[in-house]
Amino acid sequence: MYRSGNPSLNDSTFEKSAYKGAAWWENYESNMMTIEGVSEKTGILLLITTTTALATAFSMPEAFPLILIGAIGGLIVALIVIFSQSMNPALICTYAALEGLVIGGLTWLFEVGLNLPGIGILAALLTFMILGSMIAIYRAGLIKWDRNLSIAVYSALSAIVLIYIFSIIGSISGWYGIPYIHGAGPIGIAFSLFVVGIGALCLVADFDFIERGVQMGAPKQMEWRAAFGLMVTLIWLYLEILELLAKIAIATRR
Repeated sequence: MYRSGNPSLNDSTFEKSAYKGAAWWENYESNMMTIEGVSEKTGILLLITTTTALATAFSMPEAFPLILIGAIGGLIVALIVIFSQSMNPALICTYAALEGLVIGGLTWLFEVGLNLPGIGILAALLTFMILGSMIAIYRAGLIKWDRNLSIAVYSALSAIVLIYIFSIIGSISGWYGIPYIHGAGPIGIAFSLFVVGIGALCLVADFDFIERGVQMGAPKQMEWRAAFGLMVTLIWLYLEILELLAKIAIATRR
C-alpha cells in the first residue's frame, strides 16, 4: 500500500492492528464497508457543509466571527479524528458543519469584498466536475496510484504546506511572505493551477485507499472515516479553486 498525501487516510487506516481493543471490528462479516456506503456518508457530510455554509454566507457580515470559530474548531476536530482514529459520526459531522462556517464566510468575502458575484457557485461546480472527472479517470484505469506517483504528489504537497506556513508567518510578522504566488499575475495563477492539480491527484489517492479498504473487508464503521478523508480533500480543493478564480477575475480587470 502507498502513502496518501491525505493525513486522514494512511497505510494503517484500514488495518485491524490500528484499532486494538475495538469491539466493532469483530464479527462484522455481514456488515462490511462498501463504495456505496462511503458515497452515502460523503453526501451527508456535503449536505451538512453546504447548509452551514449558506447559513453563514446569508448572515454576513454579522456572522464574520464564525469564520474564525469554524477554522479553529474544524482544525481541532480534524486532529482529534485523525490521531484518535475516530469513527464517531457525530464528531465527523461536527467537522463538516464547522468547515461550512469557514467556506460560507470566505465565499461571502470573495463575492462581496472583491465584488465577484457568483464565484462561489462556479467554484463549487468546478469542484464537483473535478471530482466526477477523477472518479471516471480512476475507474477507467487511466491513472494508477503507485509508489512513484505517491512520492511525487506527497513531495509537492509538502512543499505547498511549507509555502502556506511561510505565508501565515509572514502575514503575522508583517512580511507578506513568498512574493508573486499570492498575486493575480501569471506566477500566482500558475501556482494556484498547480495546487488545484495536486488536489485533484489527492482525490485519486483517496479513491485508491477507499477501494483497498473495501477489498480488505473493512467493517462498515470505516465508511465514516473514508468519507471524512474525502471531505478534507474536497474542502481544500474548493478553497483553492475559489482563490484561483479570484486571481483570474482580478487579472482580467486590469
